[in-house]
Amino acid sequence: MEKKEQQFVREITNMEDDFAQWYTDIITKADLVDYSPVKGFMVIKPYGYALWESIQNFADRRFKETGHKNCYFPLLIPESLLMKEAEHVEGFAPEVAWVTHAGREKLQERLVIRPTSETIICEMYKKWLNSYRDLPYLYNQWCSVVRWEKTTRPFLRTSEFLWQEGHTLHETYEEAEVETLQMLDIYAEVAEDLMAIPVVKGKKSVRERFAGAEDTYTIEALMHDGKALQCGTSHFLAQHFTKAFNIEFQNRNGGKSHPYHTSWGISTRLIGGLIMVHSDNRGLVLPPKMAPTQVRIIPIQQHKEGVLDKVYEIKELLEKEFRVDIDAAKEKSPGFKFNEAEMLGIPVRLELGPRDIENGKVVLVRRDTLEKEEVSFDKLYERIAELMVQIQKDMFDRAKASRIERTSTAYNMEEFKKALDTKPGFIRAMHCEDEDCEAEIKAETAATIRCFPFEDTEVISDKCVCCGKPAKKLAYFAKAY
Repeated sequence: MEKKEQQFVREITNMEDDFAQWYTDIITKADLVDYSPVKGFMVIKPYGYALWESIQNFADRRFKETGHKNCYFPLLIPESLLMKEAEHVEGFAPEVAWVTHAGREKLQERLVIRPTSETIICEMYKKWLNSYRDLPYLYNQWCSVVRWEKTTRPFLRTSEFLWQEGHTLHETYEEAEVETLQMLDIYAEVAEDLMAIPVVKGKKSVRERFAGAEDTYTIEALMHDGKALQCGTSHFLAQHFTKAFNIEFQNRNGGKSHPYHTSWGISTRLIGGLIMVHSDNRGLVLPPKMAPTQVRIIPIQQHKEGVLDKVYEIKELLEKEFRVDIDAAKEKSPGFKFNEAEMLGIPVRLELGPRDIENGKVVLVRRDTLEKEEVSFDKLYERIAELMVQIQKDMFDRAKASRIERTSTAYNMEEFKKALDTKPGFIRAMHCEDEDCEAEIKAETAATIRCFPFEDTEVISDKCVCCGKPAKKLAYFAKAY
């Protein structure tokens, strides 16, 4: 058993040696996913799905608090609908999967498995909308989409993934723009308040924005390896789709107008971000707010009289407020159970044996720092409550400090490339907003403009970092997933 316990953690590759393999080891050893028979399609196992449910519950509550309602639209979209918005079609054409046959019969019209639902939803909105009095439409759906990816990695980029997609219609340009930014703020809450992941909010470049959007807004996070992850996007679609689909309503003057349209989404890729921001070489590290189990109680010498009785007494006390379980499996040693709790990222481990009972104390171990402390029975509930708050805050603060430390400033391409090589992360640099210049930077360095940040608008130079032409905005660049 001792050898098995040692191997338990050794089976995780050090992230410093091979970050991609470390990530794969984490998701498989923590039993989050399995690989299906179809390449790029993952099976999300119960523990992994519980993480998605935490995200889903938090986000869904915020959506409903802001007046949004859930609905559901079909999985299959006729080809003729997809073709109504040319820019949209061009953006998704390489990734779409087609249904061409039903049984043995060839379909008269091909059907696309939704890569996103703007087209089918717009077709229905056209049928439903009559007057300005009907607006706004504040609808959201939770579903899966299919985008046939060439290179896949569970959670981060899969051919099928779970997500939500909100699609709203508004009477005015200003109302739609407010909606777009409101949803971006809610996504930032999901990342920062629930997941303890600090994000940079900003606007995408023209080259990086959603196909068919007038503007795309994003939240960007930085991973352990210095690559960025787009964690959520909110799109101001203006009237591109409503005109293409001839969606009209009677306006306040008795005439006809096209409504203004938004769409926004987050997906299971957030779980990949959670892993790559917080986890370590011992396994997952989960923030208390979203951990499926917040406290795991591990009895020591559980065969001795009174140990299990006390364990269940403590569980009954704590589960009034916290998500608690007990690992009382007889076939596993305490050491193995400790390793397993660490692998699963459970925020607090509570150890209790005969000597602890005699002393009126328990041992608590924080997963994020592995710090141990003894706490008396009468102070236990209060201390657990304090730890839940402290761990959540400390995880966010450490991730933010890491992001700040990994953010460089570059005034020319020599400094830009040096920063990418020596300290991968975000690079602050001025840009001219020319698409060809942006493409040149990507071709040379594989880095892209992640966003033009809202909060960091410092003018550090009057020249573009690449072409030397007059600069327009400060941009955050990075290599990205």
